[in-house]
Amino acid sequence: MNNELTRKDIEDMEKEIEYRKCVVRPELLEHVKEARSLGDLSENFEYYAAKKEKNKNESRIRYLERMIRTAQVLDDESGDDEVGINKTITVYVEEDDVEEVYKIVTTVREDSLHGLVSNESPMGRALMGHKVGDRVEISVSKDYSYFVTIRKIDNSTIDEAGELRNF
Repeated sequence: MNNELTRKDIEDMEKEIEYRKCVVRPELLEHVKEARSLGDLSENFEYYAAKKEKNKNESRIRYLERMIRTAQVLDDESGDDEVGINKTITVYVEEDDVEEVYKIVTTVREDSLHGLVSNESPMGRALMGHKVGDRVEISVSKDYSYFVTIRKIDNSTIDEAGELRNF
């Protein structure tokens, strides 16, 4: 299992692992201790709920560590004025007469409902390497395609203030 990740993806994952180990883990262990002290474990819902949360956290840590360990690191070699991975782009969709904003990400982070488009999706693949002002054909299938014009390319991220769980 080789996951394509950028260096920033790996840094974000390492931050989440550190947070989960240093902040979340001690809190959850304390919850388990408190629930255990409430008495009979056979009928103690709080104990089972606390254990379940603790196990979910440990599972998430293992998942992220495995992702990092097996990752294939992608280097984004696009220029500052070109569409590339981890760049936010504004495009004008001619067919719908609307402007839309997307961020090109690796397949591991894609979430089209939140504007995160994979570099391997039809749109991501078509836009890679293009510049502001370029009119690009997005081929969805052999029978359907549409055109977009790139209006803006931004190196900042949509989800800077958001949570770390984008993986």
